[in-house]
Amino acid sequence: MEPLLVLTNLPDVASAEKLARALIECRAAACVNVLPACPSIYRWQGAVEVATEIPLLIKTTRAAYPLVEEVIRTQHPYDVPELIAISITDGLPAYLDWLAMETEKHDQE
Repeated sequence: MEPLLVLTNLPDVASAEKLARALIECRAAACVNVLPACPSIYRWQGAVEVATEIPLLIKTTRAAYPLVEEVIRTQHPYDVPELIAISITDGLPAYLDWLAMETEKHDQE
């Protein structure tokens, strides 16, 4: 089991909570933190943009990542959503065991 932390941002609390719930309900993720709104400054289609976004921290596994990506791609309101996966190399063993258990159907595939 290889644990991952996946990052994405959404434009509002309602869409962030809806996506978080969808990821948990289909067992694509063990936990999703919906963080407070923060400013994002980025370049999009040649212009510098400023937006308020809601960050999500998604805890999952490499095996479940394809489903995480599918859910985000189909339910995210942006044309090109941020989707970054970071390997978790260390962590509390009991927490990582729980993460694996919550997404285990994907680890068995």
